[in-house]
Amino acid sequence: MRQYLEFEKPVAELESKIEELRRMSAAPGEINIAEEVAKLSAKADAQLKATYAKLTPWQKAQVARHAERPKALAVISALIEEFTPLAGDRAFADDAAIVGGMGRFRGQAVMVIGTEKGTDTESRLKHNFGMAKPEGYRKAKRLIELAGKFNLPILSFVDTSGAFPGIEAEARGQAEAIARSIEACLDAPVPLVATIIGEGGSGGAIALAAGNTVLMYEHAIYSVISPEGCASILWRDSAQAATAAEAMRITAQDLKKLGLIDEIVPEPLGGAHRDPEAALVTLGDAVEKSLLALLGQTPEALKAKRREKFLAMGKQGL
Repeated sequence: MRQYLEFEKPVAELESKIEELRRMSAAPGEINIAEEVAKLSAKADAQLKATYAKLTPWQKAQVARHAERPKALAVISALIEEFTPLAGDRAFADDAAIVGGMGRFRGQAVMVIGTEKGTDTESRLKHNFGMAKPEGYRKAKRLIELAGKFNLPILSFVDTSGAFPGIEAEARGQAEAIARSIEACLDAPVPLVATIIGEGGSGGAIALAAGNTVLMYEHAIYSVISPEGCASILWRDSAQAATAAEAMRITAQDLKKLGLIDEIVPEPLGGAHRDPEAALVTLGDAVEKSLLALLGQTPEALKAKRREKFLAMGKQGL
């Protein structure tokens, strides 16, 4: 059963009526009501289009967090062939919040790294809701350095509300681990294409997203802190999250204008969760285009352009 967001209620009501009519149509002896179904379907599509044409930043945050949105493992399954997962940081443990390994992307051998939130209660607990601990970022650093040794382009897929904020993570050097992962991204002698596929939260996101090219799904968000966290700090009231989201410029459209991302990847009407297969094909095409533009460049050029890209951020007026 499809899950609807609060602002999608008008669409939900129409699609509920359509399903009811279809069940009636299928009943023996009932008249064919295909014409009425077609009218309602057109009306639902129009309502959906109108709704998604004017989403607020807070509504986009809700879409980015949708439970049925494609996660990193779904992206890897759809886009990467011969995927061989690699585990552990070779120091403490394996962190399931960050997944990675080697495989082939449309014929090109690559290293893939992603933050995985999980899709149900069991998998969300296993992957700690996509919130990585120090061992996760140290695993990412290890895989990035391994990719450099074997001349493998790196593809990263980010979907996290942020790094895990627990006491044990801080005790094991969370900030240092994130910084080292960012450093590894910037020093990688191979092409690095990063994509924000859902939430891009704080240092937990940029630890995997300091790439030559940064892509972002149309309804994804990317920010230094969650809207709720920002609201709690500024107004001591998480109910002000919608106001915070507006002020923080968290949407792909705003970030593209500010020069913080390179390209927006279109989503199917109603978001990637309504048609994951189509959304993943579009994502694959965008990643391939970006990767092909980087292949053939020298390690020195890749590193220099990557550093220049991030050093230039913030210099233009907001």
